[in-house]
Amino acid sequence: MSVIHAAAIDAPRLQVVADEILVERAIDDDTAAFAALVHRHAPLMRAHARRMLGDSSDADDVVQDAFVIAWQQLPNLRDRAMVKSWLMKITSRCALSHLKRRPPTLPLPVVEPALPDTMQPENLAVRTAHLSALSVALDKLPEDQRNCWLLREVAELSYAEVAKEMNLTPASVRGKLARARVSLTIQLEGWR
Repeated sequence: MSVIHAAAIDAPRLQVVADEILVERAIDDDTAAFAALVHRHAPLMRAHARRMLGDSSDADDVVQDAFVIAWQQLPNLRDRAMVKSWLMKITSRCALSHLKRRPPTLPLPVVEPALPDTMQPENLAVRTAHLSALSVALDKLPEDQRNCWLLREVAELSYAEVAKEMNLTPASVRGKLARARVSLTIQLEGWR
């Protein structure tokens, strides 16, 4: 039986395996286990990168780079159960690095969210309008406030982790997040 065929047989069973077990197997060169981690976490990573970059093709490149780094650094992951937040940190770093290489004048476009087909049309319309309003409000924030907010609220990083990612002090992060939240609350007042 070929390795590819064996991985295809294991793929459905691996979808229910805990992250920490998949990480251990991937460290032991089990490509099917790593593929299961990719399948499980890529959509959130892609959505986060797309929100930070405003471009789907750039987001795909960032996620691909993040998984290459993750594959290389996987043995260094101390807490195997924290692979999701670790992958989100890598994605954030790759996206921030990509942003630094890009000209600063490019505006962030409104990103249409990928929603399940099972939602009722009126709920879909309301959610789309709300997310569009949030996207517009985020675009009005200064870049450092927007990135702090995205790292904290979307990537779910701690204040200390956001500070480290952005080369700021935790107090500065708290201030930027407070200003971002006040601005977003004012801008989204009609959606309360």
